[in-house]
Amino acid sequence: MIRLAKYLKPYWLMILLTVALLFVQANAELALPDYLSRIVNIGLQQGGVENVLPTAIRQSEMQRLTLFLDDTEKTLLLAQYIPVDRTSPDYDRWVKEYPALAQEPIYVAGKLDKATLDTLTPPLSRAWLAVAAIEQIMADPSKAASMGGGLSGFDISKLPAGTDLFALLKKLPVAQLTQMKTRMSEQFAALGESMITQAALRAVKAEYGALGMNIEKLQTTYILRVGGLMLLLTLLSVVCTIAVGFLAARTSAGLARDLRRAVFERVENFSNAEFDKFSTASLITRTTNDVMQVQMVTMMMLRMVIYAPIMGVGGIVRALNKGSSLAWLIAVAVVVLIGLIVTVFSIALPRFKRIQQLVDRLNLVAREHLSGMMVIRAFNRQTFEEARFDKANVDLTANSLFINRVMVIMMPLIMFIMNVLSLAIIWAGAHQIAQATMQVGDMMAFMQYAMQIVMSFLMLSMMFIMLPRAAVSGDRIAEVLETEPAIRDPEQPQTFPTPFKGVVEFRDVGFRYPGADENVLCGISFTAQPGQTTAIIGSTGSGKSTVVNLIPRFYDVTEGAILIDGVDIRTVRQSELRDKIGYIPQRGVLFSGTIESNLRYADDAAAPETLQWAADVAQASEFINAKPEGLASEIAQGGANVSGGQKQRLAIARALVKRPPIYIFDDSFSALDFRTDAALRRALKQHAGDSTLLIVTQRVATVKNAEQIIVLEEGRMVGKGTHQELMQTCETYREIALSQLSMEELA
Repeated sequence: MIRLAKYLKPYWLMILLTVALLFVQANAELALPDYLSRIVNIGLQQGGVENVLPTAIRQSEMQRLTLFLDDTEKTLLLAQYIPVDRTSPDYDRWVKEYPALAQEPIYVAGKLDKATLDTLTPPLSRAWLAVAAIEQIMADPSKAASMGGGLSGFDISKLPAGTDLFALLKKLPVAQLTQMKTRMSEQFAALGESMITQAALRAVKAEYGALGMNIEKLQTTYILRVGGLMLLLTLLSVVCTIAVGFLAARTSAGLARDLRRAVFERVENFSNAEFDKFSTASLITRTTNDVMQVQMVTMMMLRMVIYAPIMGVGGIVRALNKGSSLAWLIAVAVVVLIGLIVTVFSIALPRFKRIQQLVDRLNLVAREHLSGMMVIRAFNRQTFEEARFDKANVDLTANSLFINRVMVIMMPLIMFIMNVLSLAIIWAGAHQIAQATMQVGDMMAFMQYAMQIVMSFLMLSMMFIMLPRAAVSGDRIAEVLETEPAIRDPEQPQTFPTPFKGVVEFRDVGFRYPGADENVLCGISFTAQPGQTTAIIGSTGSGKSTVVNLIPRFYDVTEGAILIDGVDIRTVRQSELRDKIGYIPQRGVLFSGTIESNLRYADDAAAPETLQWAADVAQASEFINAKPEGLASEIAQGGANVSGGQKQRLAIARALVKRPPIYIFDDSFSALDFRTDAALRRALKQHAGDSTLLIVTQRVATVKNAEQIIVLEEGRMVGKGTHQELMQTCETYREIALSQLSMEELA
């Protein structure tokens, strides 16, 4: 996969935007449990009261609170409030919001910053708790004992009913008041900061009631406000999810398109040596299935591999803020989950790596079966081929089933881990809630964060399982893209002289196939002149086709050189060289389309008269005109709806449309009857007689009238000359000729 990273460069802006959107999406989703916690803790349990610094407070209550603050804390607290009484300019507005203002002055809070809030919360919480305790004692002196006994040495039970304890406290000496506050602080310390704050918030809520505020409205307003924020965050997350999906799909689809194009362009430049290395079935699989695997994993990586770590790390940080004492539960779950993932990964990885090889094998068998259907039926080998296909199919199915079984086992185990983790959090959290060290909302948020963390590991595990197969596919694609063609254009190419004649010269040519131990051609030397026919004949395997395949540089010579008009063909561009050649292979290749589109394959701008002329010379007009649609008649894939002879004639006509100075006929008359063969050769001599004609054949009748005949045997030239000369001087040619024709026909 890393070897294909350079193909992502055109999409780096979309990738960066995707990453940014994933950060926004992750933070939005991570914020939701926290807001849920606020709704439960503040909205439901605290009645919408957010902190111990009230938005407004009665003057009398403020005086009571300041009794339990030191001078610095008192000054800082009073600095946060604005006194409001009947003389204030906004009295009418404030009295509607705080009806108690009609009876006594109040203090209204200004804008509170977080630093001040953090500084004042602990002492003010204890002050609220102290004031609330004293107010309860004043209401019911019998509770004094349960709340800590007397106050600074006074026996409260002996005080007259209705005694204002706060007035007594104001009269106490400073040292005695300080001693009392210290004693109360020691008693409160046993409760813990969380319980003190929660008790203080209840006191703040009671103060709001004393102010005449609508407590239910306060609670409802808070829940609706926080719920609205949750809804907005959810909508933001949805928008980000859609945008990320769109960008990931565009990026992965664009990458797949670029890879398919790059592979196709690279394969187009392959020489026959590279095609010998990669089978057709393998190249098809690499261009389709392998690219699809890379496309899928790219999309999943953009959506999960970046998103999962953000969620995992963010979830851990936020979970620790909500309940650090429960962090060990997440740690245990993560360790078990990682162990499970590693186990599954080690089992499934080898099978994932093998899938693409099995797909290759299945495609190969299917392709051979379909292309060789007639032969299979002729030999009644359907049963054998079915068994062969079943073997490849069963191997792939068994491998896929094994992987799926592993995945099926893993998913319930992960869900089991998640459910056990949820139960453990509820059990441990309930104990902490009972001890007032955790709130219900915090436990709920912690549970959600734990699920997000586990799901992050689950997403990563899915990627770890998908990556091996995609990595194999990526390596297979990169292997094609990094394969340099053995035949390349020179850095400083030459050009053919003008005017171009088309003299083809083999100068002591030797050739060895890549990886072979011995040459298949040795010491081949001859010259093919324009206006003449040079025929190459020999027994099967003598190297006839190899000789002509060297001219268009399907292979490069190993020894010697091939020159055209005195220029070594290796010093010119391949496009310029092949532009001078009309090549007709033994197996005529036609493309799906029409007869006309196949003929125009040689020259898109060819005039209709040229197409008709080429069809006439190739002896194809008769069967073309017999079709109702003529040149517009459809040609099936590979020319399956025309005969072998018709296919060869159309291939010859296609080369004639090009009107090249050099023609190469690689046994292109093998499917023609003798009459058509003779008529075609006469037409060629008449209409393409100025060109250089090279004909590979096994028919003596086809080459009998050639100006030059090259006889090959086991890759060596054993004869060169005319028919009459070779009959006298070349034993190999004479044997071939006598095996096909009588002495009278050879005369």
